[in-house]
Amino acid sequence: MKTPVLKLVSLKLLSLNEALFSVKAFAAAMAALYIAFSMGLPRPFWAMATAYIVSGPLSGAVRSKAVFRVVGTALGCAGAIALVPALADSPELLTLALGLWVAVCLFISLLDRTPRSYLFMLAGYTIGLIGFPAVTDPSTIFDTGLARVEEILIGILCATVVHSVVFPQSVGPALLGRLDATLRDAERWTREALSRERAPEGAANAQERQKLARDITELRVMATHLPYDTSEVRWMTRAVRAMQDRMAYLLPLTAGIEDRLDALRGELPAEVSALLADLDRWVGGDPVGGDDEEGGAERLRAEIARLSPVIGAGTGWKEATLLNLLTRLRSLVDIHQDCRDLRAHIRDGKGSLPERLDPLTRRRSRDVFHLDAGMALWSGFAALLGIAVVCAFWIGTGWSSGSTAAMMTAVFCCFFASLDDPAPGIRLFLVFTLLSVPLAAFYLLVVLPSFDSFPMLVLGLAPTFLTLGVFIARPATMGKAMALLMGVVGSLSLLDLGSGDFASFLNSNVAQVVGITTALLVTQLCRSVGAAWSARRLLRAGWREIAAMTAARSGIPVGSFENRMLDRVGLLSSRLALAGPQQDLAAADAVNDLRVGLNLAELQRARRALGGPAAPHVARLLGAVGQHFRGLSSRRLGTPPAEVLPMMDAALSNLSAEPRSAERDRAVIALAGLRRALFPHLTFAAPESSSESLREPVTA
Repeated sequence: MKTPVLKLVSLKLLSLNEALFSVKAFAAAMAALYIAFSMGLPRPFWAMATAYIVSGPLSGAVRSKAVFRVVGTALGCAGAIALVPALADSPELLTLALGLWVAVCLFISLLDRTPRSYLFMLAGYTIGLIGFPAVTDPSTIFDTGLARVEEILIGILCATVVHSVVFPQSVGPALLGRLDATLRDAERWTREALSRERAPEGAANAQERQKLARDITELRVMATHLPYDTSEVRWMTRAVRAMQDRMAYLLPLTAGIEDRLDALRGELPAEVSALLADLDRWVGGDPVGGDDEEGGAERLRAEIARLSPVIGAGTGWKEATLLNLLTRLRSLVDIHQDCRDLRAHIRDGKGSLPERLDPLTRRRSRDVFHLDAGMALWSGFAALLGIAVVCAFWIGTGWSSGSTAAMMTAVFCCFFASLDDPAPGIRLFLVFTLLSVPLAAFYLLVVLPSFDSFPMLVLGLAPTFLTLGVFIARPATMGKAMALLMGVVGSLSLLDLGSGDFASFLNSNVAQVVGITTALLVTQLCRSVGAAWSARRLLRAGWREIAAMTAARSGIPVGSFENRMLDRVGLLSSRLALAGPQQDLAAADAVNDLRVGLNLAELQRARRALGGPAAPHVARLLGAVGQHFRGLSSRRLGTPPAEVLPMMDAALSNLSAEPRSAERDRAVIALAGLRRALFPHLTFAAPESSSESLREPVTA
């Protein structure tokens, strides 16, 4: 059976990009180490370790990570300098205060799922790196904090300069490549939805939706690095974000069009079928009616307006569903045209956007990610518990290396807290930390004492670190290689090279193992949850938000809701794949929940604009739908209650009798979409009970 190390080295030969990254990372680390040695810093290998931590294949990401690391380090250092002298007379209270700082910073970092979260996480465990060693000797806190900050800043600056100057790989081109690929996937899926010969709904279709949702979320995360990039794309940051916002609408929109076409299968007018064929060709890039792309879009919009049925008294579900379909097709044309215009603007890098797109680039997307405050709070508590346990052992035994164990517990409780189950990641680092001990001992006890010049030291370090750098550049082996590398350089960083010996080396490594093991045990006890559990929690969060929308009395920010639900779709996809066959999860459809929420938001806005007899019927329907989703979130109910159907019939009948207006038509369109989302297997015939519901007295 192969050991983890053998598995690591039995992979393919290196590529040019992998070799280039390894050389650049090693050069940055050696530059940081040289400067730290020249300044006489007590633990120069902190600078080397920092250079490797900050290094990455994309120069813009390195710079943004460097900024966050500088601010986080300064914040953590300031916290240590403030807390340690104030609580120096009570080691128990001081360790509790340091643990609370780590827990609070971790909680805040988990509420920001962009790379900015690194700032708060680093502020959390930096106070552990600086504060815990000073618990037994508070008088050294300022000198220790200053030395750690200097060592870390040197590593950050060296990594930033090397990756920015030597063959930099910009974020912009990589982001645009992903953006183009995602847009092509969206166009392909759109054409499949419009085609009358498309494959029926199934697992493959669901996987395409989930992939699109994941890609859009990943693009949002990548875009946060753009302001720090060196490519020309950084000046197009607003246009890139606007394009991502428009693409986010394609997922629920295309899914809704698929559903309406299924509902109207065999009953579509011939002119609508011809429209679908024209739209299919236009999305594929072919001209429509001999016009160019923009002229083809205008022709399609005019044809959609001509074919849209007029809502009036006696309008049934078939007409409402057809109007819903055509309205969605109009939105589809608008979004694809907007995405193409934005992409052309980004490609050209100059010129002005069409006037209709200017508001999109000025709007900042907020609340685009799903945030779980409960799990963030629980993760912070787990970190505090782990630190308290190891500190109690440290204080109780008087162990000289107890501070190192506390440091490692803080670091590893923070590093993997964003995962559903952090235990496998912590266990991986524990295994490779143990495997790194002989190599670290060789460097500390044999290599370092043998060399009397820095160039010879570089030659001694090169074989190990250049090799590990290649594997760090590979996604499949990055975790194992980084764990082994940090095990070696981390062991060297923990020792003052002026007084390091075998006994102190062994003691510090035992402390590392104790700290990582404590983090692992506490995580397994408190924080490890299964993929199925996380998937259910994500679904319930969406249901609670939908229920809240039905009772909202102020304006509903649809864009924020849509982005959060889209993010949940992407998060669910990986968890559903890991959860295995689960009856309740197999029936869940987060994309359908997204469509429900969008239709409810439209109904809410229309209800406020309507003053006729339809308003109370819509309010009553919203209340029933909200009760259903509150039941789902509390695990009380399953399918929508039967009484919702007559409420929908009553609402449609009364809306159709309202005077014609844009608000009335939007309400009918949303009502048809809501009926299809909640009752996808119903025909267009009204239930027998609907006529009775119209005669029931309704209150607002």
